[in-house]
Amino acid sequence: MTKTNKHKIGKKIAVATAAAFLLAPMILGPTQAQAAKGDHGVDWAVYQGPNGKWGYANDKFAVSQIGGTTTGWNLYDQWTYGSQVKSTIAMGRRAHTYLWWSNVTTNAQADYVLNYFLPKVQTPKGSIVALDVESGAQNTAVLDHALQRIKDAGYTPVLYGYKSFLVNHTDLHYLASKYTLWLGEYPDYRVTPNPNYNYFPSFENIGIFQFTSTYVAGGLDGDIDLTGITDNGYKGGNSQKPQSNTPAVDAGKQLHQDTHNYTVKAGDSWWSIANRYGMDMTALATLNGKTISTVIHPGDVLRVADKGQGGKVSDKVTTPVQQPKPAQSQTWTDSLGDVWHKESGTFVSNTYLHLRYGAKPYSSTLMYAGPGLVIKYDAWSSHNGFVYVRQPRGNGQYAYVAVRNAITREAYGTFK
Repeated sequence: MTKTNKHKIGKKIAVATAAAFLLAPMILGPTQAQAAKGDHGVDWAVYQGPNGKWGYANDKFAVSQIGGTTTGWNLYDQWTYGSQVKSTIAMGRRAHTYLWWSNVTTNAQADYVLNYFLPKVQTPKGSIVALDVESGAQNTAVLDHALQRIKDAGYTPVLYGYKSFLVNHTDLHYLASKYTLWLGEYPDYRVTPNPNYNYFPSFENIGIFQFTSTYVAGGLDGDIDLTGITDNGYKGGNSQKPQSNTPAVDAGKQLHQDTHNYTVKAGDSWWSIANRYGMDMTALATLNGKTISTVIHPGDVLRVADKGQGGKVSDKVTTPVQQPKPAQSQTWTDSLGDVWHKESGTFVSNTYLHLRYGAKPYSSTLMYAGPGLVIKYDAWSSHNGFVYVRQPRGNGQYAYVAVRNAITREAYGTFK
């Protein structure tokens, strides 16, 4: 699985038994790709850009990274998540979600992470929300707790990883008895458009097999649905309304409804097709998950604007999808990219601390105070290995102090 900005884990080597093609209608209607055992798909992180990267015309699903954690306390979002979901839905394909899960070893950490991310999931209820477990310390009971929480929230819980890592760091037999697995293993790094089942990581309850990280030249994770699990969340026809705040899905569905398929003919170009339907070339390419540098060939099928809807469709394609705010939570991101959480309280130091002008170890010190220092704070943030609180001061200014080790959770005082 292609990883986060901080973590691009080296690929190892694996997939699953051949599957029959059992077709079922999907949420977006009969003109869309149909769900089936044996469907191919991809998974994306930030590296695949705002609209993702597809391997082949027969790809039917994508699993996009919403963000993750490397300590159980630090959290990061992937800015590409919402637009990748929208683009997938607009193309009539099925969108799912995963998050990076490393060093989450207590239920408190798991709850902290999921309380932040579950309200931000933009794929429909019933869709896959997978935990990407391939590095760091792990705890079987905590994974069980987290996957059950995902299920209780109305999504399909899936555990992703490489068999060797999961077997060595968890009780995988126990987890597989309760939750579907998504395992990866590859024979090599040559371009691999179809799974090589000689390298299948045999285990119980495998629903998805990630059979390559070089689905196409240049690198791309390729997956195959072994059970029809990627149909989850897309059953029930057009009348099904996702039971969550899913602006990306809603935007993608509306965009799809305003477009139709066009088969590229000899002599066509991005410009001629876009001009014919009143679209911007970049918007047309974006709608189809491509760039205008992509060569198109006669017989290729593209989504284009309905008659008279070119400008409308172009506007929708290029308008960013806003992420919903976590339910009942007041958070914001500052100019340095740090996520802050609204919380009023009082901290009393039991050691010597720097009260700084900024929430960074290298920020200038406003004062150096010893035990008994009282700080009334209105927000907190976790980064650079510490938990900081923000102290309001005169004239709209703030001071900041590290009050806890973000990794060990050791507090440098008491809270009231």
